[in-house]
Amino acid sequence: MDAHAYRAYCLESVRTHYDVVLISGAEPTWEKEFLLDHAVADPTDQAALNAAGRNLAERYDLAGVMTWTEWYLVPVARLARQLGLNTTTPEALQGCRNKHISRSLFARHGVPSAVSVGVRTEQEAADAAALIGYPVVLKPAAHAASMGVIRVDTAHELPAAYAFAAQTAGHGVESTQVLVEEYLDGEEVSVECVTYQGLTTVVAVTRKTVGMPPFFEELAHVVDADDPLFPVVAPVAVAALDAVGVTDGVSHVEIRIVDGRPRLIEVNARLAGDMIGHLVHLATGVDLARAAADIACGVRPHLTPTRSQAAAIRLIYPAYSGTLTERSMDAELSECSDWLERVTFTRDVGETLVLPPHGDMFSARIGYLITTGPSAKVARARSSEAYRHLSAQVTPRLDLPRAAAPTPTRMAP
Repeated sequence: MDAHAYRAYCLESVRTHYDVVLISGAEPTWEKEFLLDHAVADPTDQAALNAAGRNLAERYDLAGVMTWTEWYLVPVARLARQLGLNTTTPEALQGCRNKHISRSLFARHGVPSAVSVGVRTEQEAADAAALIGYPVVLKPAAHAASMGVIRVDTAHELPAAYAFAAQTAGHGVESTQVLVEEYLDGEEVSVECVTYQGLTTVVAVTRKTVGMPPFFEELAHVVDADDPLFPVVAPVAVAALDAVGVTDGVSHVEIRIVDGRPRLIEVNARLAGDMIGHLVHLATGVDLARAAADIACGVRPHLTPTRSQAAAIRLIYPAYSGTLTERSMDAELSECSDWLERVTFTRDVGETLVLPPHGDMFSARIGYLITTGPSAKVARARSSEAYRHLSAQVTPRLDLPRAAAPTPTRMAP
């Protein structure tokens, strides 16, 4: 995944208000224009991260430590605690990272969620699925970005599905378990929240389009400042954050609406990916990247909306795996349409694209386009119009297994 394409807006926003020093696993490239200084250390190696943090603290008056990377949440919280800086506790963040723990906390606090059973073998998965009832969802207990997540409709499909989920789960840090869960059949949304000193403010609701069944690839998102689902999902999102113990930070809470009622999928205790934070800024004027930095520094964030419109992102996938031979956007549309906020290609001609199940979002996406409008309906229609003016050609490769085309299973209304 091209970090510059998806996270530069965050670093640019933070740099506008704070001097930034960065700890990263490799020498910075595009990030350097936003940095005062940097250190190279593996953020998943706690000892190395702590040493780098202490070294920077000796040279600079550090006001806060933050990350928007899912896999670094716990070690960065431990670093913040060691430096005496503001953070949600590492223990609470471990609970967010481990979905089995999250489900237990949701149940204990009465937050509506899905029936979930942690398993370590295929037979345990089969027994759990039979108990819950098909269809079920198999997923790693500690991962992100829908990686290793698969729907299973019958017992016949379970062995292959378990192998798929277990392969990704094996790379987990907080847990290597696989979860077998009740399939929540309904529209998927996320709730973008900001928590400061234990008080959560719900900022926006993101409607999602997912596809490539039986997988759950995210194909599009739209944020409307006046989304009517706001009062429906906001209380449940707040209850979920309270249940897992998030006290400070920006969170991305995923929910499905089942029979008109919200049910929790998971709590991600960090800024959303897929440019959702940028969509929120375009739609409402609230800057979630800055809010995250403010909270890390113990400063009350600015959360008053300054606009009321909508913004949509369409993530560009190929129809099948192969070699990218062309990618372009109609220049006339780009120049004449002020509602086409940006078109970004993250893969170059000649690169290989691999769809699930043999690939994932990191290997499959070609890029994205963002559109705005006075409502979600208009922003989404403009997204479809822009997509029609985009050209992405892929040549199939015989050495790559053919995968299903990214047909949406549920279009956000």
